[in-house]
Amino acid sequence: MDWKSSIIGFKAYLLLEKSMSSHSIEAYLRDVSKLQQFMEMKYPDVTILEIQGNHLSEFVIYLHQLGLEAKSQARIISGVRAFFKYLLLEDLIYDDPSELIDSPKLRRTLPDVLSYEEIAAMFSVMDMSQPHAQRNRAMLETLYACGLRVSELITLKISGYFPEEGFIKVIGKNNKERLIPIGDEAIQHIELYLNTERKHITPADKSSEDILFLNRRGKGLTRVMIFLIIKQLAEQAGIQKTISPHTFRHSFATHLVEGGADLRAVQEMLGHESILTTEIYTHVDRNYLRETILKYHPLNLNNRTLEL
Repeated sequence: MDWKSSIIGFKAYLLLEKSMSSHSIEAYLRDVSKLQQFMEMKYPDVTILEIQGNHLSEFVIYLHQLGLEAKSQARIISGVRAFFKYLLLEDLIYDDPSELIDSPKLRRTLPDVLSYEEIAAMFSVMDMSQPHAQRNRAMLETLYACGLRVSELITLKISGYFPEEGFIKVIGKNNKERLIPIGDEAIQHIELYLNTERKHITPADKSSEDILFLNRRGKGLTRVMIFLIIKQLAEQAGIQKTISPHTFRHSFATHLVEGGADLRAVQEMLGHESILTTEIYTHVDRNYLRETILKYHPLNLNNRTLEL
């Protein structure tokens, strides 16, 4: 089996069996192409089915020598592991050479968050007399109220908006659907947008008809557009932090956890596959952790009882 045919098969596997988005599939294929480049350069006579652990160990060293960040190295290795898992499932190989390779240790970094006051300040500087101001307010309210990824926001459908029930339906990573509660404030601004700006916009094509947030040409907004809107508002509000649409998602999760929300519920709303991903938000506010221990730990409860 050559590289071309195996990569075609891997692509079909990711699409049909793993139901991955085209964006994710392209990322995995780029990762495998880096291994292909390395093997063709260093071991041109070794076929895909002959790759061993020692070859992959050298590949990991090669990635490090390229100067890639640990996060990028880890992502590439993850893609390569998925590739060999596919070969194993197809009975093209009988042992997985990627099993024993180590990914670089990643530093766990705490996400930047906005305080509620900073978010309120961004809303307060919005000039609602400007074109698309109501749309922008509705979008940011939805980002913060629901903790959406920017890709989920720009693909949010009118048919997935249920104001009476207080939920929205979004399509997350790997095309997985989830229902997220949406608050009255966000609903109010979406309704204003639908009844003013949105009803006067003619969708550019059939695929845009059900998209909730449209630009003036009747097409869906881009990630870059959302980023620029947020960046401009942050500057106007005098916020010095480097923020992005994802900051609203981080803020949503952090504020919920700090308020005492169950971590499993937050995981469900964020669409995280693993609770470990959600747990980073328990590290954001050490004071919150200390207060939680003092309030709920049995020893502290016993001491309080003894004092009484």
